[in-house]
Formats: sequence, C-alpha cells, structure tokens
Amino acid sequence: MAEFVLYHTEGCHLCHLAEAVLNEAGVAFTPVDICDDEALAERYGVRIPVLYRTADGAELGWPFGLDDVMVFKGV
Repeated sequence: MAEFVLYHTEGCHLCHLAEAVLNEAGVAFTPVDICDDEALAERYGVRIPVLYRTADGAELGWPFGLDDVMVFKGV
C-alpha cells in the first residue's frame, strides 16, 4: 500500500487542484474514488479532497497548499 491515499471523486475540480499540489510536492499517492465505496462516500462526501497518511491515519483536508503538504509529508 502507498504511503498516502488521496480520497477524491471524478469530476471534482478541487480534487484536480489537490492532485496538482501533490505532484508538485513529489508525493506518490494512491487515488481512491469515494463513489466506489458507500462507507467512504459517507465519511468523506462533503470533505474531499482528503490526503490520508497510512502510517498513522492522519488526514489533511482541503484546502491545502504546497507548504502544507511538505509539512504533512515530513512528519
């Protein structure tokens, strides 16, 4: 499993912005579409995009920028 997961959904413009920030920060992530899982849709439906760190379960919710991601990635 990847170190980071980006919870998103197709057609979400904020999710596309988040992906661009993650790519700029050099963060490898696994994208997970919340529409494919009822529990995820319920949990993240109004909060996406959300970056999830698998090591400790920490979450970074939108809005986040490059500096935020760099700090989150370095913890």
